[in-house]
Amino acid sequence: METPARQEADGEAVAAFVERFAADLTEAGIPRMSSRIFACLLAEADGVLTAAQLAERLSASPAAVSGAVRYLAQQHMLSREREPGSRRERYRLHADIWHEVVAGRDKVFARWSATMRAGVKAVGEDTAAGRRLAEAAEFFDFAKDELAAMVDRWYRSRALTRENQV
Repeated sequence: METPARQEADGEAVAAFVERFAADLTEAGIPRMSSRIFACLLAEADGVLTAAQLAERLSASPAAVSGAVRYLAQQHMLSREREPGSRRERYRLHADIWHEVVAGRDKVFARWSATMRAGVKAVGEDTAAGRRLAEAAEFFDFAKDELAAMVDRWYRSRALTRENQV
């Protein structure tokens, strides 16, 4: 039985994708170099590259790569690991990267809600600012709950889709 030929990536098309998606991420508020690194890792077959490989592919300095991957790690968008038998680090996308990104936001919303509630106490419940902050806290609680429900629906949908493909 023949195995299908491995599809080779078109280097120019991949580079164009990386820059286009990086621009989308940057427009959404992610720092530019972090956006480029994330997009580059997304386009990589196994989702893993070293700092040197990232610097080369993106024509970036090692310092720029270092700062950008620190940001991505803090956002739970990638993890750092040591190359076996080496002191060099490599950077890996999480297996369920979009789940990690979205699920991490529920912690942010919970923290913002708590801060808004503290703000209500600071400015007073019966003030315009207090009502505004209370509404913001309610919104962040709602958004946190909706994100969790959305992620659950995604996993159910993905499982059904995979079952139907078999």
